[in-house]
Amino acid sequence: MYKKCKLCPNLCQVDRRYKLGLCGQSDKVRIAWSGLHRGEEPPLTGEKGSGMIFFTGCPLHCEYCQNHQISGAHGSNMGFNITDEELAELMLSLEKQGATTLNLVTGTHFIPSIINALNIAKEKGFSLPVVWNSSGYENVEALKLIDPYIDVYLMDMKTLDKNVAEKFCGRRKYIDSIIPVMDFITKTHPYTDLDKIYGNIVRHLVFPQALKESIEVLRYYSKYYKNSCFLSLMVQFVPPLENPGFKKISEEEYDFLLDTLDELGIEDGFVQEIGDEILWIPDFNKDIPFPVSFADPNPYFLSLKRKALNQ
Repeated sequence: MYKKCKLCPNLCQVDRRYKLGLCGQSDKVRIAWSGLHRGEEPPLTGEKGSGMIFFTGCPLHCEYCQNHQISGAHGSNMGFNITDEELAELMLSLEKQGATTLNLVTGTHFIPSIINALNIAKEKGFSLPVVWNSSGYENVEALKLIDPYIDVYLMDMKTLDKNVAEKFCGRRKYIDSIIPVMDFITKTHPYTDLDKIYGNIVRHLVFPQALKESIEVLRYYSKYYKNSCFLSLMVQFVPPLENPGFKKISEEEYDFLLDTLDELGIEDGFVQEIGDEILWIPDFNKDIPFPVSFADPNPYFLSLKRKALNQ
């Protein structure tokens, strides 16, 4: 599937064995970090943390991506290549470390390799619930391949407005993809039971000066998806690069969002508190990119990293 790649909506059809796709990646799986993370939604985190694997590259090029070091938004190619067998061993190592879930972060452009690794890991006893942590910019035909392996979709629903999509997501056509994706995941996961770690969690981040567009997302979500998803509403937009033009959401705007949730009958989910001063912008140059109290690196990942640095 890497020979004429159509794994994401960019449909670049590049032979990634010889040339990088628009995701910025070849046919070799590249990862930037792995370990336990306690900053995800509570059911996914559990007691010790969610077992994260951050893949390098991304089909989107969001100018303000908090993972900009590894997403390719600013031309970075951090991390190192691993084989499918090593990826499987990493999954097993996260389970041994005590992870509540396996959390695959932006794996769209590596779907064939991830499926192969999951099959290898399952043959060796891997049993964690699998979370597909995605921007929502997916090709449904490719998503169908990974779907049988997924227990929880942790899906962004960034915007339904083309101008907002162009400014913050780098792709006006984001809105052409997100509705088919949402329709697909709510069809394959028609209800959500987070006690059993199953279903859909839909994340929406309120962008600066785009409150009206966020309300549009919430109304659409309420009309079509609230009975099969939990909403995770985030309000602490933090640009990774200095930009004094962006203002934080005001208390009045925050209260208006809460009132809108009540008006729309959106009861199931999570709402980020205003004034959360934790700096979530990770630094993937470090063994622990996040605040130390929120993350523990995976020992097997560290060994793979040392091996890659010594080559």
